[in-house]
Amino acid sequence: MADFEAIDALLARAGKDVALPPAEERRALREELNLSRADLARALGVSPSTVGGWETGREPSGDVREKYAYFLEGARTKLAAACAEDPAVEEPEGDVSAVDGPGVGQDDDVDVLAVARPCVLCGQPALQEVAGYPQHLDPAECAAAVTGTTPAAPAAPSPPPSTARPHSGARPAAGVRIVPAGRRVQAADTPDLIASAVAAALEEHAGDTDAATAALIKRAIPDAMALLDHSRKGGRYDVIAHPWLPEILRKQTARGADQIWEARPRWTRPELPPGEHEVTALDVNGAYLSALKTHLPLGQLEHSTGDHHDRRRAGVHLITPPTWEHDAFLPNPIGSRDEPGPLWVTEPTLRLLLRLSGPKYGLCEPPEIHESWTSGATEGLLEKFRVALKDARERAIDNGDEVTLEYVKAMYSKFVSTLGESNYNRELYRTDWMHLIRSQAFANLWWKAHRAYDEGLMVVRAMGTDELHVIGDWRAVFPEGRGVTEVKIKDIYTVGVGVGPDPADDS
Repeated sequence: MADFEAIDALLARAGKDVALPPAEERRALREELNLSRADLARALGVSPSTVGGWETGREPSGDVREKYAYFLEGARTKLAAACAEDPAVEEPEGDVSAVDGPGVGQDDDVDVLAVARPCVLCGQPALQEVAGYPQHLDPAECAAAVTGTTPAAPAAPSPPPSTARPHSGARPAAGVRIVPAGRRVQAADTPDLIASAVAAALEEHAGDTDAATAALIKRAIPDAMALLDHSRKGGRYDVIAHPWLPEILRKQTARGADQIWEARPRWTRPELPPGEHEVTALDVNGAYLSALKTHLPLGQLEHSTGDHHDRRRAGVHLITPPTWEHDAFLPNPIGSRDEPGPLWVTEPTLRLLLRLSGPKYGLCEPPEIHESWTSGATEGLLEKFRVALKDARERAIDNGDEVTLEYVKAMYSKFVSTLGESNYNRELYRTDWMHLIRSQAFANLWWKAHRAYDEGLMVVRAMGTDELHVIGDWRAVFPEGRGVTEVKIKDIYTVGVGVGPDPADDS
């Protein structure tokens, strides 16, 4: 008996979809009542962009379809009554945007974008924004974006196929359009600021890749800050963008440096075994990009004294570094420093020294900490920003897109270099962050040198943040390629019989 009751219930729910007027009439009915998309969206419990989609050809389904049909029928009845009372009032006839042009109607929530952004309906660049959501106002543009054809006449895009079994009496819910994002996928309506900027620059310069690249590099700093702001939406931590900084982080002269030692390695192995050796200079990809993942202080730095390190905080520290006795085969973690005594180092350098002095490695004594300037810290502060840049870089490499590749490189390198006392970045003044990110890149290079040594390679040189010279089968240790976890060959040269590399040669 229960089976028959279930069938009766199914038949009671079954039925044809409620008919809706054409898309252009839906919009005209709403606008004639002086209602914005946001007003209607709140009443129906959907987003303004969803209403915008219905008004450009998409079809609602389920209970919300019946609610939307009820609104449209009520709007039509109300306008007909108003027309009967006042003959001067005319009923809407079609899409009012045909008069004013795409994106310019009677809504206050429709704006024209200066730079194209991905449409929430099809994921392709659009120049209109509805209630804060970019989208094509002409359904033909969405259809053309999906198929790659030139729009001929307005037509609603076909709903994507769905493997989900629809409820009886309702259309299948529209699927989620996705686009590749590195090795992952993301929803097509997720704004891709990098792709939009590149597309707009290429369009502005009529496809001239050199001109578009130059224009993108010129605006790399403000674009990087905009991407950072976007990636910080909904973040757990608030950041002080212009904190008071101690004197040690201020330049001593107009063209001089501050007192922070960044540990840039310029190390060369003093001697090689007798014989002829082939040396490979490896280039570490995206050194600064990888270094964005580091412990960064959130607030204003606070002073403390004593030989104690709090791993929940990060900043700069005055230390007496330990003696390094392994310069014959590994670079000094604090770099090439001639004068002895205490010096100010960053969090990554201190953590590197503390780790090397621990029981696992035992390569040196612990550094002595005299005083510190630190704040509460997190390692994931720039993670979404870093991943967005990394994914864009990977897609550019896969597609042979040199314009995007150069643009992304300029974004992360200039972001780091202008965090200090720079006239080019007024939005974020964190000299401490600049030093910490740079030092993290140097620490990452040091660990690559240690890995090479640990795997049996002979380490010959370590330079800056991204150059490592080795002897031996380096491909058995490091993957080759252009990804941020890979290395590529920068140079191959031979060191003569019994002659080691010249430590003074920094070419």
